[in-house]
Amino acid sequence: MAEEIHPAAIEHLPIFITPPGQTDYLFVAIAIFLLLAVLAVGNLYFQLHALPERRAHRTNKVQMEIVAVLALISLFTHNHIFWIAGLLLAFVQFPDFSTPLYSIAQSLGKLSGRTAEMTGDDALIPEDPGDAVATQPPTKTSAHGEDI
Repeated sequence: MAEEIHPAAIEHLPIFITPPGQTDYLFVAIAIFLLLAVLAVGNLYFQLHALPERRAHRTNKVQMEIVAVLALISLFTHNHIFWIAGLLLAFVQFPDFSTPLYSIAQSLGKLSGRTAEMTGDDALIPEDPGDAVATQPPTKTSAHGEDI
């Protein structure tokens, strides 16, 4: 059976017009291109959206968690002010106050005779009941190390 074209059609049909029952290669190519384009744009969007979180990894943990929550809120609500706030917060370096305070607390705990593994209310209770009794003050010594 010879392939006959419709009498109203022109003699030379473009390549993207296929006979009935044949594969439309242009449609397949455009569908694949569109799928890849949507995936590429989505990937770019999520990479840009995660920029504050990646930048915040250089900061302390609390600041990074706040930035991550702001980025997540902006992703779900589509309010860009949260993303901008997270980005600005990620670029600001706050001083680390907790490490020196923790070190001071550790040093005071060692000076008072408390162990380092106790935390919370347990650290307020002395290990031995004899530790609660005041000890004698140190004796005064002269500049040469003799008792006065």
